[in-house]
Amino acid sequence: MAKALTKSQIADQLAKKAGTTKKQMVEIMNDLATLAYKEAKNAFTIPGIGKLVLVKRKARMGRNPQTGAAIKIPAKKVVKFRVAKACKDAVLG
Repeated sequence: MAKALTKSQIADQLAKKAGTTKKQMVEIMNDLATLAYKEAKNAFTIPGIGKLVLVKRKARMGRNPQTGAAIKIPAKKVVKFRVAKACKDAVLG
């Protein structure tokens, strides 16, 4: 299996494609990530890739895997990433 691209490699490829410097591209990537974190509670969409959404999980009963004892898992908020159909089709064929 091939290795995943690093942030530096992604920035380098995007910089070459856009005709900018690698440093500028890293700054753009950081700004995009910061914006995504800030807007995730309202759903942040990257067209063709997917969407970050804030989901409220209900309280539920679970089990301690070590002892088998039942435990109560409290309600909480989690961030999920929903992959876009275009991305699924492109990757899975």
